[in-house]
Amino acid sequence: MPKLSGVLETALYVDDLDRARAFYEDVLGLVALTRDSRFFAFDVGGSNVLLLFRRGATLDTLHLPGGTIPPHDGSGPIHVAFAITAAELAAWETRLGEHNVAIEGRTDWPRGGKSIYFRDPDRHLLELVTPGVWAIY
Repeated sequence: MPKLSGVLETALYVDDLDRARAFYEDVLGLVALTRDSRFFAFDVGGSNVLLLFRRGATLDTLHLPGGTIPPHDGSGPIHVAFAITAAELAAWETRLGEHNVAIEGRTDWPRGGKSIYFRDPDRHLLELVTPGVWAIY
């Protein structure tokens, strides 16, 4: 059987693309790879891409010179976890506080990892997680 080698892209759907872009750039420090009127693509850790799509902007098939992208969309709060080092957890808590982002939850995991949870402007639940949560992380 062929194997998957990872998750390359994660997509969130947002109501206000500029507001979402500002949050992910200013608060989380992500750098945009590309954008158009429908989306922003951000580099996450040099090996993953976070896509922010304007809700409702991808309901039609997109025809590109190299092929087509089928319609997609989403609604409601989604959950995404970002990996961080244990040494940076306190700095992230400070940074979130400086941007008036409330930490909604904290978890100490049995394997030794720690998580903090907060929301983006579209109410997506974001998590910063240190190693020791999963057997693979």
